Amino acid sequence: MDKKEILLQTEAYVRETLAVGGAGHDWWHVYRVWKNALHIAQTETVDLFVVELAALLHDIADHKFHGGDETIGPKTARAWLEKLNVDESVIAHVTEIIASLSFKGAQVATPMRTREGMVVQDADRLDAIGAIGIARAFAYGGAKGRLLHDPNVQVEMHDSFETYKNSPAPTINHFYEKLLLLKDLMNTATARKIAEGRHVYMEEFLSRFYNEWEGEA
Repeated sequence: MDKKEILLQTEAYVRETLAVGGAGHDWWHVYRVWKNALHIAQTETVDLFVVELAALLHDIADHKFHGGDETIGPKTARAWLEKLNVDESVIAHVTEIIASLSFKGAQVATPMRTREGMVVQDADRLDAIGAIGIARAFAYGGAKGRLLHDPNVQVEMHDSFETYKNSPAPTINHFYEKLLLLKDLMNTATARKIAEGRHVYMEEFLSRFYNEWEGEA
């Protein structure tokens, strides 16, 4: 099976698997990350086949919806790629990217070993900020039954993945605990440039949010 057919079958598999989902981790999230990755990759020297497979499969089994199991995503991706008889070197690279991709807390380092991983990580992080990032944050918070905002709940700069992923904090806290940090964590020049505008949009949103919260706008 050639690379084009593998990508076509993988796209169809992910589209079907993630067809339903209202918490911001559905097929359309994957679609946007895939397109972001293709855009970023234009200015990078990378194996585009690895980039596309990792982007398409990065959320095939997200730990947030599988009891916190951090291994299920890479395992599910591996099973699919082995079914398609993809070379082991490619499978190992793609699953490494998936395992290392996620933000794990403000004080937890999440370095990527390869440029391919950096491209996909940036693509995923871009979808967490800006207008779509705001929408996804509140969609996820709603799905988890979280408050929009509680001025009495302090922001926490998590120092472990366990405390980060188990935090029940209101959605507004998530802006400070993750979203507003992402601009400075981008790996590539292309992503950093895109992130600048999206970051400013989030700051403007928060300013408006606080004004309306106090009945001032």
